Amino acid sequence: MEAQHNPVPPGAEEFLDPAEFVDSNSRGVHDFVASALEGVATTASDTEKAVRLFEAVRDGLRYDPYQISLDPDAYRASQIAQGNSGYCIPKAVLLTACLRAAGIPAALGFADVRNHINTPKLTELMGTDLFIYHGYVQVWLDGKSYKITPAFNMELCERFGVKPLHFDGKSDALFHEFDQKNQRHMEYVNDRGVFKDMPIDQFLRDFRAAYPNMITYIERGEILTAPDAFTE
Repeated sequence: MEAQHNPVPPGAEEFLDPAEFVDSNSRGVHDFVASALEGVATTASDTEKAVRLFEAVRDGLRYDPYQISLDPDAYRASQIAQGNSGYCIPKAVLLTACLRAAGIPAALGFADVRNHINTPKLTELMGTDLFIYHGYVQVWLDGKSYKITPAFNMELCERFGVKPLHFDGKSDALFHEFDQKNQRHMEYVNDRGVFKDMPIDQFLRDFRAAYPNMITYIERGEILTAPDAFTE
């Protein structure tokens, strides 16, 4: 049995190439992919590989919204791959790079979302429940595209009573609108589209404008000084 070759639709070819931040040709990304796909048959389909990589990023890096950096290098996939935690954007950057490294076209996507399940500390720091630039990944498999987000690891989902996201290679895997108690959870209010690489300059400008209070804490190095349900 030969490996299944994933047809690349017109327009998706550019999302196979490495980029400055989605550095899919780096040693760090290739090492992460090799570890994630260990034990996977050489005849595995791209869909099987994509599912395994999604799970590796979802659960291999604990979700931590306080791991926000103003340093552009913190958003480089090869650097993210060396850590054990991160928030939605770095995790989306890493998954995008891993998929490209495996020969699967993937784009980095962003949306503004309203999070109805938050902690008092994070709400106070942000001054809002609107998360701009929530990171997701658009992946192409068998001529179809899917939007997936690897942000919330399984343990965190259990702690917050949020439905875990499972990607089966046949449908989107985005945050659910309601949690396990049928209470409103995540509301997508604006899709910013998909990108070949991390739009770092625009992101940092918009982030500074949206969250001036949080920026102050980050610049003082005080972002992690209080316990929180996300980090405990």
